[in-house]
Amino acid sequence: MPKAYIVAHIRIHDPETFERFKSMSGPAIKDFGGRVLVRNPNIDHREGAATGTCIIVEFDSLEQARAFYESEAYTAARLVREEAAETDLVIVEGV
Repeated sequence: MPKAYIVAHIRIHDPETFERFKSMSGPAIKDFGGRVLVRNPNIDHREGAATGTCIIVEFDSLEQARAFYESEAYTAARLVREEAAETDLVIVEGV
């Protein structure tokens, strides 16, 4: 079964509130078997509009990634993130 990835580009405008998001989302990621592969604000932006801190989280399946994103714990964290940042986010299955 192919792995799945959440890929986000986050433009943070309230770092203090974003720290709250991180403290909430980290445990939720682990609860669904996710692994943060990339968290880097210094991207080498070449094309398109997706700028900001790049985060890539790996899950063992598309179902796990979707379950994480739709979970109560991540929904609560996402509401905090939306106060602190603008985000482009996709869930994609690997090859």
